[in-house]
Amino acid sequence: MIQDKIFEEIKKILVAEFEIDEKSITMDADLRQDLNLDSIDAIDLFVKMKEYIPANKGNIDPAILRTVRTMRDVVDALVPYLSDEAPAASETKDPSGKAEN
Repeated sequence: MIQDKIFEEIKKILVAEFEIDEKSITMDADLRQDLNLDSIDAIDLFVKMKEYIPANKGNIDPAILRTVRTMRDVVDALVPYLSDEAPAASETKDPSGKAEN
């Protein structure tokens, strides 16, 4: 499942880069209260996750940062950027309104 893969990658980053105890990183962990991450840390986390996002998926919408509170929120926010279900940023429409690939 894509959520599990995203969670594992985020967990690796949090342990290696933010020195957070792996045992405290759960899907329901609150970023501020449980993991002691501030808003700058959250930005850093998303920047570090960007290297996993294919170029054709576009950039992460910065508005997402205002909505994430838990690890589950972070994972859910990244799913469209890391799953095959999201439309590619390079997909365009012709004048007839049909999608071109």
